[in-house]
Amino acid sequence: MPIMVRKIKAKQILKRHSQSVSGRAIAGSLGISRSSVAETLGAAADAGVSYADIASKSDDEVCALLFPGRNEHASACRQPDWEAVHRELAKTGVTLRLLHAEYRDSCLSDGSPSMGCDRFCKLYQSYVVANGVTSRVERKAGSTIEVDWAGPTLEIVDPVTGESATAYLFVACLPFGRYAFVEPALDMGETTWLRCHVAMYEWLGGSTPRLVPDNLKTGVTAHPREGEIVPDERYRALADHYSAAVLPGRVKRPRDKASVENTVWHATMAVIGAMRNRTFRSCI
Repeated sequence: MPIMVRKIKAKQILKRHSQSVSGRAIAGSLGISRSSVAETLGAAADAGVSYADIASKSDDEVCALLFPGRNEHASACRQPDWEAVHRELAKTGVTLRLLHAEYRDSCLSDGSPSMGCDRFCKLYQSYVVANGVTSRVERKAGSTIEVDWAGPTLEIVDPVTGESATAYLFVACLPFGRYAFVEPALDMGETTWLRCHVAMYEWLGGSTPRLVPDNLKTGVTAHPREGEIVPDERYRALADHYSAAVLPGRVKRPRDKASVENTVWHATMAVIGAMRNRTFRSCI
């Protein structure tokens, strides 16, 4: 089954061009290169296509019209029946991790290559977005933990030397009930990141099938637009220990972990804002 890779924003380019916007301005407004704009306008001219001809078409249809075959490549892995996956998730006790295990076993039985659990979860989310259906995962109780560092910090003053240090807030959230966990830390290094996760799991008294962090380097080594997400080796080991799949939010897409982003804001008010006039001697 072919899957889509990154596409030029052809429809938006043609729309702005029809409004007499310059190529430089189009590139700036869409956050793309001027060469992409020129390439799209050239392809449209060669095909004799204007914005009026494609106004009612989807972005994928426009890309396929101007650049036939470019935006697809054959996946080496057997693609699941996403419609069936979506139906199964509505059933009690069914999780993406369970469905991935069944998919993997099916691939093993017929000798087909299978994708990893992280990739499986990511492609399911792509299916949800592409088909305009409601995700079975986002609001299912006990399915996801979202984690992040808060931007604002606290000051810790050594009672002996008087020297100050910075304290950072690790924030976690269960999206279904917005149950939150906040842990102060003296750094944001990998060891501290992992230790905060252990403390979080101990506090919650369990784990979830999905763990949604940001794309920080202590958690994610690589997050390509296509292909397997590559979590940090130690982070993946920790997630495996707690039977969780690491599914980072997309780059510059805070809504992918909206619950923890909102919890960060509340934690900032409740901890940093409300206690701004207090002096702290330690993180304990």
